[in-house]
Amino acid sequence: MTRSSPESVQGSSPPSAPSTGARSSERRGLHGHRVGAPNMIRAGIAEAVGTFFLIFTGTATAAAATLGKSTGGTPPNSLAIALAFGLVLTALVGALGQVSGAHLNGAVTLGLAVTGKFPWSYVPAYLGFQLLGALAGAGATWVSFGNDARNVAHLGATTPSKGVGDARVFIVEALITFLLVFVIIAVATDDRVPAAVAAPAIGFALVAAVLIGGGVTGGAVNPDRALGPATMSTTFTSLWVYVLATIVGGVAAALLHKYVVASAIAPTTNSGEDQGGGSAGDRSLGTADDT
Repeated sequence: MTRSSPESVQGSSPPSAPSTGARSSERRGLHGHRVGAPNMIRAGIAEAVGTFFLIFTGTATAAAATLGKSTGGTPPNSLAIALAFGLVLTALVGALGQVSGAHLNGAVTLGLAVTGKFPWSYVPAYLGFQLLGALAGAGATWVSFGNDARNVAHLGATTPSKGVGDARVFIVEALITFLLVFVIIAVATDDRVPAAVAAPAIGFALVAAVLIGGGVTGGAVNPDRALGPATMSTTFTSLWVYVLATIVGGVAAALLHKYVVASAIAPTTNSGEDQGGGSAGDRSLGTADDT
């Protein structure tokens, strides 16, 4: 997900160009992608493609590590798995941000919708396409590595480590998803943040989140990341906890940013003057008016 133009924030055209129904249908969202109804399917397909490659890249790397496969040298390790997820997300945000906002994560979509930064009318389509992409991504890992990927590596499905109960899974997954969604909203909806920062910051946040949670929960950080491999491998251990925790963490991050952090302005040393730059928190991936 990425930035929006001033017109998309205000929901109206400049004074010299009166608003019309056609203009409203062409409202722009983050990174300038269209938020009007005619673009819903195209944006949804972009979400499916992006989620497919996010899940395929990460779960293929996880399966390779479990099965002892390698391109050269030793097989991938925990760091490689985290980097795989983060690097591909960085690339996908750059590639699809202007098309769909590059949510690629149901927790991001719901967090934005709850805070009025994304139209609720788009939510079912986005969630559906994201889940389809996740299922297909896990399926691609199965095809790539054969039945051992499903029967032994469980297609990289996230499950609690030995001795870890559902309560700890919930806490860890909520916290690491909070980290990712907070960074996404902070860098993609604040005019003061340079546009070039968004993709790397989001990718690094996912790397950090997977490194934190990997040894405890497997580091889903995304309800689709949990649902896709689990469904395709029929590995349903604590699945409901992963889905609920990631959604709670994402929505909490969006709410904190909107109601507390977005209105903050960094102080300067110049007689207490506020930091320059546009007002925070106003840019959005559409608004509730689109419903």
